Amino acid sequence: MLIRVADWERIRSGEVTLQFRRWKRPTVRAGGTLRTSLGVLAIDAVDVVSRVTRAEAVAAGFPTVAALKSFVDGWEGVLYRIRLRYLGEDPRIELRSSSDVDGLELSGDAVALLRLIAANPAVRAADLAASVGREKLPFKADVRKLKAEGLTESLEVGYRLSPRGEAYLCTLDRG
Repeated sequence: MLIRVADWERIRSGEVTLQFRRWKRPTVRAGGTLRTSLGVLAIDAVDVVSRVTRAEAVAAGFPTVAALKSFVDGWEGVLYRIRLRYLGEDPRIELRSSSDVDGLELSGDAVALLRLIAANPAVRAADLAASVGREKLPFKADVRKLKAEGLTESLEVGYRLSPRGEAYLCTLDRG
C-alpha cells in the first residue's frame, strides 16, 4: 500500500488515521504491520465501505469527500477503509548500521546474492536478476530477505550493501 508522502507527517502525529484504497483484494490485513522506509504502521482495521463520511475523509487527510473520491476513483476494485497508526521508525535502519553479525548464517544462495549486490551497487533489479538467469520478482523477494536482516539497502535505483552486510562478507572472507 503506497502512502502519499504528504500524509506521512500527519500519520506520525496522529492527525491522519485512515486511508482509503480501491483494490481487487486488500494488500494489507487487520492486525498486521506495514514496514516502509519512512516508518512502521500498525494496520488496525481493513473494511469494505460503500460510502465515506466527511469526518472519515478528513481523518484520511482530505478536505472533502469529493477530494477523497477523486483520489480513489481512477482505481479498479472495491473501496476499502484502512485504519492505521504510526508505530515507529523502521527497525532495519538501526540494524543496517550495526556491525554485529554474530550468529547470522546465510545459505550459499543468499551469500552469492549478497556478493552480487556488493559487486554491482546501484544496478537495476531486473538487470541483476538477468545477469544470473533469474526472474525479477523472485529475485527481488530474495533481496527483501537480505534487507530484513539489515544486510542491504534499497537505493533510488538498485541496492547496496549496508555496513552490516559489508561486515558479514568480511567475516566470511577472513574465515
